[in-house]
Amino acid sequence: MRWQGRRESGNVEDRRGSRGGLVAGGGIGAIVIALLFYFLGGDPSQVMNTQPGAAQRQMSPQEQAREDEAASFVRVVLAETEDVWNKIFSENNQQYKEPRLVLFTDMVQSACGNASSASGPFYCPADQQVYIDLSFYDELKNNLNAPGDFAMAYVIAHEVGHHVQNLLGISEKVQHMRGRLSETEYNKLSVKLELQADFLAGVWAHHTQQMAGIIEPGDIEEALNAANAIGDDRLQQQSRGYVVPDAFTHGTSAQRVYWFKKGFQTGDINQGDTFNSNQ
Repeated sequence: MRWQGRRESGNVEDRRGSRGGLVAGGGIGAIVIALLFYFLGGDPSQVMNTQPGAAQRQMSPQEQAREDEAASFVRVVLAETEDVWNKIFSENNQQYKEPRLVLFTDMVQSACGNASSASGPFYCPADQQVYIDLSFYDELKNNLNAPGDFAMAYVIAHEVGHHVQNLLGISEKVQHMRGRLSETEYNKLSVKLELQADFLAGVWAHHTQQMAGIIEPGDIEEALNAANAIGDDRLQQQSRGYVVPDAFTHGTSAQRVYWFKKGFQTGDINQGDTFNSNQ
């Protein structure tokens, strides 16, 4: 991805090095915690309070420099999402409210509650902020076999996709169904929401290429590889040794790849009705 020298977003709050302090409780099983360690966009209210007291990472000057470069990359990608979604919203006679992105280390407090880096990157609709611990870069590369800068760009674009859903009222409609459905039925809605965020990430990739030409050969393959790596079926197989479809919350690898690819190929926000699709 051609990102060096491009505009960096000013909507970034750097909390790296600060400690968020987690409270006890939560009642989340160890299996679920293990899965959410890898999932994108996990609900922080369900992954609270994991591993309190974890030691802060100590970094060498070289490691610090690499992480600072990663932080610059995140700021650039966020700026690219701002450019694309401001344009799309404007074309649809709407105003885009840019989200803030919080960089943190180990643990963080959000309006959705406390969360650790074990939750992975997440979006909190209550404060309209994206939260990312940059160690997730290493998680993608080393544990999920999804290296590459555009794999991380996809992660950021996916979380910003949740912000778009929030602005459009889609997330609220799904949330209102939580107490009216069984856990299995609500999980199906959660999958549709996550797949739509994947689609919106693809829409972003389509338009950012048209507007800025920053995508290089192999970048889309990196994003598709990341989408494949974080499918519910694949993660459950890795952690449990078997797959439980009723427990899916984000979609299968094939579904996530399909919707990101559809968003990238069409660039049309109106093509992303995952709620009325069999895919």
